[in-house]
Amino acid sequence: MFDGSLVAIVTPMHEDGSLDWVALHKLVDFHVENGTRAIIAAGTTGEASTLSMDEHREVVRRIVQWAAHRIPVIAGSGSNSTAEAIDLTKEARAVGADACLLVTPYYNKPTQEGLYRHFRAIAEAVDLPQILYNVPGRTGCDLLPQTVERLSSLPNIVGIKEATGSVERAREIMRLCRDTFEVYSGDDAIALDLILAGGRGVISVTANVVPAEMQNMCNLALTRRTSEARAVNDRLRPLHKDLFIESNPIPVKWALQEMRLIGTGIRLPLTPLSAHCHEPVRQALRSAGVLL
Repeated sequence: MFDGSLVAIVTPMHEDGSLDWVALHKLVDFHVENGTRAIIAAGTTGEASTLSMDEHREVVRRIVQWAAHRIPVIAGSGSNSTAEAIDLTKEARAVGADACLLVTPYYNKPTQEGLYRHFRAIAEAVDLPQILYNVPGRTGCDLLPQTVERLSSLPNIVGIKEATGSVERAREIMRLCRDTFEVYSGDDAIALDLILAGGRGVISVTANVVPAEMQNMCNLALTRRTSEARAVNDRLRPLHKDLFIESNPIPVKWALQEMRLIGTGIRLPLTPLSAHCHEPVRQALRSAGVLL
């Protein structure tokens, strides 16, 4: 359904933590203008874990409204409560989201059978394309390839954001699942290699600050212009590294502040980027050609 660079968009906030709707609208236009292939609303990078339910719904609704069919919108609608994930996914469909992104249930530590039944329940309850999201480093639970294979037989489960950091894991999923099941990198650092291995793109943090460059790299890789893709990726490599110098989205929000695209707001328990990290992130931006 989607290929290339899909941005995991930040949620701009004022200094007091309230949502900055004006800045969010500008970011949507920024990604449309720079060729990003889809926007993920209210995901990990969007600080979904500290949004209230009403804020979560409103972020998705407004991004859909402002995208205005110029760019697909994928709603983050996962939860560690199956019933809550179903409700969020139903609401995403109601406001016009093109698909949803469903993180594995965090904290509960379900079995593989529990994971299968969780995602199957959402798929059966809501007629909307659904992308699984496996990020065991954050959730404490790993969706194994054999379980992904079972889930891929459900027609509206269309892909997975695989964020284990392993290209080999992605290859195994591609081998097991149907040809139309799409695998996306959840790690900017290995996105190029994963696309060259057969993946469809990346759900990207780096794309928040260099959207055109990330889409160019993905397009070059998808069309097997490998040496050109590697040259672009080499310029972006410092960003792939230093945008994770502290927990995401702390560094990327600071970078967007430096670019004068958003304000200073971030919600506890996350804190502003530590002073000693400013210069590495600033240098990574400059190496990627970002004018500050």
